[in-house]
Amino acid sequence: MPTTPDQPEIRQPPKRGGRMGPDAVVEEVSVWLEINRVPVVTWMCTPELLEELAIGWLHGEGFIDSLDQVRLRPCATDLGFWAEIPDERVARVDNEGRQRVLASGCGAVATYLADPTTVEPGEVRGDAPPTERFRELFKGLFALGARYRETGGIHAAALTDGEKLLSHAEDIGRHNAVDKVVGTALLAGRGIQGLGLLVTGRISAELAYKASRAGLVYVATPSVPSTLAVEIARRAGMRLVGRAVSGRPQLHGADEDP
Repeated sequence: MPTTPDQPEIRQPPKRGGRMGPDAVVEEVSVWLEINRVPVVTWMCTPELLEELAIGWLHGEGFIDSLDQVRLRPCATDLGFWAEIPDERVARVDNEGRQRVLASGCGAVATYLADPTTVEPGEVRGDAPPTERFRELFKGLFALGARYRETGGIHAAALTDGEKLLSHAEDIGRHNAVDKVVGTALLAGRGIQGLGLLVTGRISAELAYKASRAGLVYVATPSVPSTLAVEIARRAGMRLVGRAVSGRPQLHGADEDP
């Protein structure tokens, strides 16, 4: 494709198993959310499963436990949502005193600080699948990643019962992908406690906090968890599995000596 000063050529490196097109890019938009008429967050995200994103985020941040605690209305003229939530639920989140921080995400991601002391201590929630099972689960997750195959510039997440993938989402942000799969399950009326979570990026404190809130047994990644994520998992009784598709996965969190 010829280029002009206003249209520079977009080059992408070849990816494993094939070549990306010369114009491979990922779509990114901003989506806002207000709670009880107060602006609380603007996501930079992939423009799909947006209701699921909003519901999953509200759950992960502690504003709701179930759908009967929120009325969500989309804006007809802009990408955004108004959420009506009982004042006592909002006050509960506010009273946790979590600080607003710039998270360790892809780009500038503002979120609430995932303080391990705000995580309710719990018993060990269960066991993670064996190594060979993780390889099959992640193989299935990568196979669903159409945008990843096209661009190489996107994250994916999925809920699993250890045998099959139950919901799947791709997004430019790791946190967004997780919120989308949790929101998908909640909107479908499926229980999420006792399930596992697969993510393609590192397990940050924010992801561990969201997984703990959801009652998940484990979070697994081909990458690694952060130290604060491990601390949250220990307190919650949750397992984190790093290097999950390698021959020697790393187990952290529940039952691990500090």
